[in-house]
Amino acid sequence: MPDLSARHFERIAAGQPSGPSSGASPTNADLLDAYSQAVIGVVRPAVISVAGRPDERDRGLGSGILLSADGFALTNSHVARGRQRLRATTEDGDSLDATLIGDDPATDLALLRLAARDLPVAELGDSDTLQVGQLVIAMGHPLGFRSTVSTGVVSALGRAMRSEHGRLIESIVQHTAPLNPGNSGGPLVDSRGRVMGINTAIIAMAQGLGFA
Repeated sequence: MPDLSARHFERIAAGQPSGPSSGASPTNADLLDAYSQAVIGVVRPAVISVAGRPDERDRGLGSGILLSADGFALTNSHVARGRQRLRATTEDGDSLDATLIGDDPATDLALLRLAARDLPVAELGDSDTLQVGQLVIAMGHPLGFRSTVSTGVVSALGRAMRSEHGRLIESIVQHTAPLNPGNSGGPLVDSRGRVMGINTAIIAMAQGLGFA
């Protein structure tokens, strides 16, 4: 039964908890703040944009994630393919030369080396620990908009898709964080900022179907 006593209304007027369980359970505001803090705390400084050299006709644009302080970064093969020399832009806006040192089209992954040191670094996580329904965060530079963050949940695990070369890529994570052109190569992270995947594909004309 609801408490309709005078004491109940006195507590409300004084801004005190009005029910027996109010002090024990988090409020909606508390829960929203926890969700916000999870998104705010992700490792944005380690995200880079990746593009071709300014003198190239097809400059391309994608994203990447720094793995070591001396400039190793991971991106998609289809972002870096065919370009030995690229430009990478950091979260601080520094434009750096980057070299393609490893390319695996069969898994759509490429390894870059930036001409810099003392760079911020992301922590790699274990995607085998992901669970359906878990909060995930996509970061990157979609359509040239630097430092864009979008959120969603893991909607399926263990998906498979064909690469452009026809090879089957397994252990794909399907998620609902919105992706756009330019997100390719950027990280998919968990609420602790650990990299759980590299965003690689969307299905055109679909909503909430991203893959890492």
